[in-house]
Amino acid sequence: MVRFPRATDLGASMLTVYSADHSAHHPRFEMSDGTLMAAVEIPRRAEIVREAVAAAGLGPIVAPEPFGTAPVARVHAADYLDFLANVWERCEAAGRSGEMFPLAWPVPGLRRIRPNDIDGLLGYYSFDAGTPLTSGTWTAARTSADIAVTAADRLVAGARSAFALCRPPGHHAGRDLYGGYCFLNNAAIAAEHLRANGAERVAILDIDYHHCNGTQVIFEARADVFVASLHADPRDEYPYFSGHADEVGVGDGEGYTANYPLPLGTRVEAWMAALDHALSRIAAYAPDSLVVSLGLDTFERDPISKFRLKSADYPAIGARLAGLGRPCLFVMEGGYAIEELGTNTVGVLTGFCSAERGS
Repeated sequence: MVRFPRATDLGASMLTVYSADHSAHHPRFEMSDGTLMAAVEIPRRAEIVREAVAAAGLGPIVAPEPFGTAPVARVHAADYLDFLANVWERCEAAGRSGEMFPLAWPVPGLRRIRPNDIDGLLGYYSFDAGTPLTSGTWTAARTSADIAVTAADRLVAGARSAFALCRPPGHHAGRDLYGGYCFLNNAAIAAEHLRANGAERVAILDIDYHHCNGTQVIFEARADVFVASLHADPRDEYPYFSGHADEVGVGDGEGYTANYPLPLGTRVEAWMAALDHALSRIAAYAPDSLVVSLGLDTFERDPISKFRLKSADYPAIGARLAGLGRPCLFVMEGGYAIEELGTNTVGVLTGFCSAERGS
């Protein structure tokens, strides 16, 4: 295992926001490749990252503050939030237990009229069959959003960086849709909080292996939030129907979305070239703050991904992000090679801190 210098030895520090409430969402199974199999988005992901952050001496680890519904409601539709808050009660009333999965979707050719039945509601508010919904999902997702807002609030107060250790992740969640293990879009919620508290322009850079379809659709018609994403080519990889290079925004947002679909098997040289191009676009945009959707499923041994980055590559990513010279909020997304996830996360964060301090 690659080991990086302790952040304190580099004179570096970054606050981390974390809550054990994430463990309320603890699915046993997921649907993948047409099979019910063991879930990969599990509590151990966040636990091992927290352990690695503490061991690296990255900085204080604090609990989130409760922000209520306002920050979440700036991003997500009211009826969708009501569905998430009450869906498990509806499931229990219908005699259900265990993980809940949707059955049917209002695809083109079917009418999108909100149904009453629980199976209809699950399909109405989701876009895939692979995202289990459990009794603790709403608790975990709401706390995850509070984590993102608490960390964003530190930037509002003048911090140069912060790490929102969110779980479940968020970047696939749309305004009124869940999927891709995501229920509330933490990065979008954080970006909106920054905008509501004085930032004229915010950039979101998504470096997860999978395209940030939810984040893109939330901001694609706006010019005040620039969204850039590096990801596997959607012709070959989930979410399949979003993330092509010609998706550049619509209406007032045209030109403020940038997609970098990369072939399966991409190695660090090509990935870094795409990152450098995305960073040049962000630098030209000159945002007041940068939100990084920090997915670590680009790792070569990730069980559900097919890029070839190595643990030793991640500090250089953090250093490049620091080179923008902007306050930076890191929001945890994917990454399923659990034993290496903490190492790779800390690699990015310590690389950023070290570069910020000119080490």
